[in-house]
Amino acid sequence: MFTAAAESFLKQAREIQEEELRRFTSRVAALLQGPELGAEAADCLQRLHLTVAATKYPRRLDGKFVELLQTVLCSSKSPAQIQVLCAAILREMSPCNELILSCDKIQDAKLLSLVSSVLLAQGNKKVVSAVGQHVIKVLEGRLPEGQSARYLLPVLSNVISLSPESLTEEQTNVVSKKMADWLRHASIQQGVTQSSGGFFSPRSRQPGPVTEVDGAVATDFFTVLSVGQCYTQDQWLNMQAFSMLRKWLLCYGDKELKTPSSDDKSGMDSSVMSVVSTTSTSGVLLSPKEYLREKAFEYCQRLIEQSDRRPLKKNDGDLQKACLIEAVTIMDIICKQDSSYVHRAISFLSTLYGRICGDASYARAVLPVAQFFLNHSEMATVDSDAIYEHLFIDIPAQHFHNPSLAFEFVQFCKDNSQLFTETSSIFKQSFPNLFKFLAWNSPPLISEFVDLLPVLLDAGTAIEIFHLLLDLPCLTAALDIQLKSAALPPSKRAANNPAVKPATCMEAFRHPLYKSMFQYLLRTSSTPEDAPERLIPLRQLLGSLASSPRVVQCSETVPVLLELFFRVVAEFADGPLINQLVVLLLQRSDQLYEIPAFKDEVYRVLSSQLVVLCSLHPAVIVEASTEILEFSGMVSNAQNKEAIFTQMVWAIGEYMSASYDKRCTVEQINEFFETLEVVLFEITQLRPLASIPHYAPSTISVLMATLTKLAARSQDLIPRVSMFLSKMRTFVQSPAVTSVYCETDLEELQMRATELSNLLKMPDVAQFVLTPPAGVGSTRFQREVNDSLPFALRIVTHLLEPAAGCMPWLLRVSLNQSCTHKLLQKDPCATGTRRKMSWN
Repeated sequence: MFTAAAESFLKQAREIQEEELRRFTSRVAALLQGPELGAEAADCLQRLHLTVAATKYPRRLDGKFVELLQTVLCSSKSPAQIQVLCAAILREMSPCNELILSCDKIQDAKLLSLVSSVLLAQGNKKVVSAVGQHVIKVLEGRLPEGQSARYLLPVLSNVISLSPESLTEEQTNVVSKKMADWLRHASIQQGVTQSSGGFFSPRSRQPGPVTEVDGAVATDFFTVLSVGQCYTQDQWLNMQAFSMLRKWLLCYGDKELKTPSSDDKSGMDSSVMSVVSTTSTSGVLLSPKEYLREKAFEYCQRLIEQSDRRPLKKNDGDLQKACLIEAVTIMDIICKQDSSYVHRAISFLSTLYGRICGDASYARAVLPVAQFFLNHSEMATVDSDAIYEHLFIDIPAQHFHNPSLAFEFVQFCKDNSQLFTETSSIFKQSFPNLFKFLAWNSPPLISEFVDLLPVLLDAGTAIEIFHLLLDLPCLTAALDIQLKSAALPPSKRAANNPAVKPATCMEAFRHPLYKSMFQYLLRTSSTPEDAPERLIPLRQLLGSLASSPRVVQCSETVPVLLELFFRVVAEFADGPLINQLVVLLLQRSDQLYEIPAFKDEVYRVLSSQLVVLCSLHPAVIVEASTEILEFSGMVSNAQNKEAIFTQMVWAIGEYMSASYDKRCTVEQINEFFETLEVVLFEITQLRPLASIPHYAPSTISVLMATLTKLAARSQDLIPRVSMFLSKMRTFVQSPAVTSVYCETDLEELQMRATELSNLLKMPDVAQFVLTPPAGVGSTRFQREVNDSLPFALRIVTHLLEPAAGCMPWLLRVSLNQSCTHKLLQKDPCATGTRRKMSWN
């Protein structure tokens, strides 16, 4: 965040109008054309740079002023600060039509760096290529006295990022040779400190040798971890070459690039080859790429050795860890490009892993080590599973609260999911540990887990992941308590008296009664045999943390992942798995963490996915009839879980039919009928109370339709349904009811009851309309946008309607019910208002 002063400056810069900006640039132009470019000119250029950089939209400056900025930038008389500011303003103006800059004739390294930064910001491939060609040309030649190539390496790094194909193979060979020399042959003597030149300035002393991070005098070659008071130009080149080494190897380490022409290649004489070929320490002639790989490998080995030294300063310790990660990553790249390095690297990295695996501060460094053994597992002779076990079991459990490590770890898992799936079972077994990263860092990691979740899902993990997703906010609360408990002094961590009930979550964390519950929720690996029902008391206990911002943020990610979960599971789920999921869906609707918005969103997802599961395996209604009857027979579910209850009742009416499952018997239909009849009776019963409970009109409508469907399949039930439907007029006209429901809803309920009752007066037609053959919805006719009637009903209409408008009114009303059937099939939770339905 910016300070108040900085915010004020930014606000002023954004609010400057075009006319005011024009006057200001005129003032700046006058200063730039003056005899001296001093502090006032620098201050005005800084303010102008802030103005053009502070807004999202590009500021337009006068063409002549832009030309003036370019002239001042390229002038040898301009102070360095003025040149830097001019270049910064021109970069912010990119792409700029008034640009006339060219780097072709510039030999000064600093000026070439500034001009190139402006040209590269234009985003033109031809310009990028021209800059790259000129920079290489300058690097190939001998720089003037006092010039250094250190200013050109950042430009070269940007060129290969923007357009790696702009360099020829001959040019990359030249740079590879120079980079190898910069890495390996930098001076080990410190640079000379620049004296201020005053009378009391100390006499310049002979520079001493560079030191290691622990203060010892360096006895081996210079690296980025070598310490000195002042650095020489070749030492700066050494550090810059290492900073761009990974990018260079990935771009040019093992590729054959274009050459200027085929004739040039055939005519290349031995003198050119001697420039780009070098002899290794073993006396073997190496190509420039091979030479760079060898020197880079030696450099990385040296860095890994240096990382074992105890630093005198904390900043040096942080640099050690960063360089260690980079060194291992580069060694992995080298081994992928040349497998002859693998055996040298394996012994080296095995020793390194043994050193860092027990040090929590090196947790991030374990990732590239694991990546190396994963990439080269076929050639590695070490026990890679021990590394993977430490990686997936220990690190997430101990470092879930480290946001940068969490992102890198999940990204690592996502990038290597296919390899882990093929080589190790630990990856999938440790998914409860991976979800700790998501539970603690929900918003930043949601997109990564959207990609990772499908990889973790299969028939063996689906059920446990379903429970874990629903308990994710609870896991966040438990992790919060775990962290706070670990921060307590040892004197306060003593176990509580088992006979005394804990008063707080912190006390419960160490209480024997809740200890096993916390252990299960915070488990590090999959335990599919354990029953999640044991967490019910813990969810209630953790209710005090339900308003925690971190817990609320986590709860908001669950619906997104739940929808993804069901989409993925639908691709491989068989009948038994769907049965299990439907039963768990109904059961877990009672066992959610008490966050109202979270429960509403989860109910929304579960209700929509319940219909999908039933459509995938309609036999679930028969095979899980006991649990479905138990759920649908509870009147409280119609009110507390209206969406899930309504969809479940609709699925009963749709799929409790011999058309979908030959095992469906009349006895089972009667059992479902009697259960739902009781529920509808309870809902519509007129009570002598001051107020009656309010139920969603869609729930009542679906209950009536489902009872009618069941009666059409077991026609002995028709009289009972008809009698019940006839009493709906009394219900909707009751003063107690009219005070709770709106008039439109009551009219629609009455109309629905009348139509269903009329349809049942023709049992054969009712059975055909309310129980279309399985699969009729997949016909070509059913997929038409304007086709709202099943194909079979169209044929019935033709047979029973002798001429347009001549069909008896009763049959017309009955057939209209098929529209209701399709609407319920598409949206069983529709409000039932007349405006939302097409009644023909």
